[in-house]
Order: sequence, then C-alpha cells, then structure tokens
Amino acid sequence: MRKKTAIISIAAMSLLLLAGCGKSSSSSDDSSKISGKITIVGSTALQPLVEQAAETYQADNSGLTIGVQGGGSGTGLSQVSTGAVTVGNSDIFAEQKDGVDAKKIVDHKVAVVGIAPVVNKDTKVTNLSKAQLANIFLGKTTNWKELGGADQAIVVINRASGSGTRTVFDSSILPNKTAKQTQEQDSNGTVQKMVSSTPGAISYLAFSYLKDNIQALSIDNVKPTSKNVETNNWKIWSYEHMYTKGSPNYATAKFIGYIQSDKIQNGLIKKLGYISISDMKVEKDAKGTIEEINK
Repeated sequence: MRKKTAIISIAAMSLLLLAGCGKSSSSSDDSSKISGKITIVGSTALQPLVEQAAETYQADNSGLTIGVQGGGSGTGLSQVSTGAVTVGNSDIFAEQKDGVDAKKIVDHKVAVVGIAPVVNKDTKVTNLSKAQLANIFLGKTTNWKELGGADQAIVVINRASGSGTRTVFDSSILPNKTAKQTQEQDSNGTVQKMVSSTPGAISYLAFSYLKDNIQALSIDNVKPTSKNVETNNWKIWSYEHMYTKGSPNYATAKFIGYIQSDKIQNGLIKKLGYISISDMKVEKDAKGTIEEINK
C-alpha cells in the first residue's frame, strides 16, 4: 500500500499557465469568452457522458461548438494522434494501442467504467463462472442448457477489434486466447439493442448501457456493481480517457476541466452509471497492474 499523491490534471495546469500569460481572473472565469470548435471522436462507452456534458456546457457558452462522435477507442486514439480531431476518447491507455505513439498525446482521465457480460433474458441464466464465460466466447459451449439455462443455442455478439471495450473484456476473460470468429459490432448502443431482441444472445457492455430489457451476468457470484469495481472485486473495468495531442488549447482545457469538476463527478457521472475516479480504492496502470490506494 502507498500514499496517493495529489494529481493536478493537465487541463487544470493549462488553465494556470494561461492565467499567468496575461488573462485576468475575471476574463478566465467569464464563460461567455469561451469560443471555438472542439471535435471529439472515439469510445462509445464514454460517448453518453461526453455528449450530455457537452450539451449543458454549450448552453452556457454560446460561442463554443462541441461535436461528439463514436467510432471506437482505436479510432479516437488514431485520429487524435494525427491531429484530425481535438480529443480522442478511449477506454484503454494509448500504450495499449498498436501504431499510436503514447508520448505524443496527453492523457486526461475523466471517469471509470465497469464492463459486464449481458444476455437475452430468455436464456434464464444470471451467473457464470469465469471459465464458463471464456468457453462461450471460445466456442466450446454452444447451448444455454449446458449452463443450467434454456435449451437454446448461444448467439455470441462480439465487439470489433478496434473496440476498447473488447480489449478490456478480452484481457480479463480471455488472456492470451483468441475468441471464436463471430458477428462483430462497433457500438455499445447497437449491441444493447441486439442482445435484447436476439434469442440466446450474449455480449458485454459498459455499465452505462445496462438496461432492464437485458440481463447483466454475475461472474463467480460477484455482481457487476460500482461498489465492486471500486475495490476491484469486479475486475472488468477501465478508465475513461480523453486524449489530446499535446497540451489542450484553452477551450478544450476548460471543457475537460468541467467534466473533471465535482459537479460532474458527483452528479452526471453517477447518474449515467459511471464511477468517479475519486471513489476508487485501487488504481490500474497501462500494464494492468493493480495497486491499492491508501486515502
């Protein structure tokens, strides 16, 4: 165990530097002075949070336009690295993405997201062991009756290879193994709809997409809850990153700072099913090493 040191976000540092370069405190705090365009692409797991935060933030900053799109973590990291977008949203560290130079982009962690396996409710299954779950995605188990459920073929819906959600899921459930070839979808939203309407379907979703019309599975009798993520009892989770190419400009720094603020961390983040970083009892690095936080 070790002491957790205070970390000033890059967004906050950028604001301090700008304040020291001639901006008075009154002009820095005047939201009407913020203008420009911010383009954000990437993680569909993070997309609902950023979209809603952008909507409320733009309402107070009429001169600012914020465009938010999905596309997956791989797309977000690749596009922000080339400067094609202002911000690349990602469920994974840049170091985990092949072809991306993590040293050239700056990480701003804004939340934590849990990821849960989900099934169509007609399967009649609510809990699986980790080994049983792995065997489904490896193609070794093909009918729910083998797992105590309905006599129904298992329909695996995987995520696309560029998905950060898939990277997080595979590293936890299928380490050093390759899932069987099956249909793939790019979006958490699309997967949610398909699982709810497809008999025998199974996939996995960010907590923010869990709805009453699908069944989230426990693993080894551990439920997929925020409290279990905070202590790493639920092991399928990741940080939500907003990457910029170098230090963010003034408008971008202000928006990222807004998402990192207590107002959003204690409000919108929890409302949408994300977890505030300040609530975590553990932390994780790009290699997946877990370390307890002594607060």
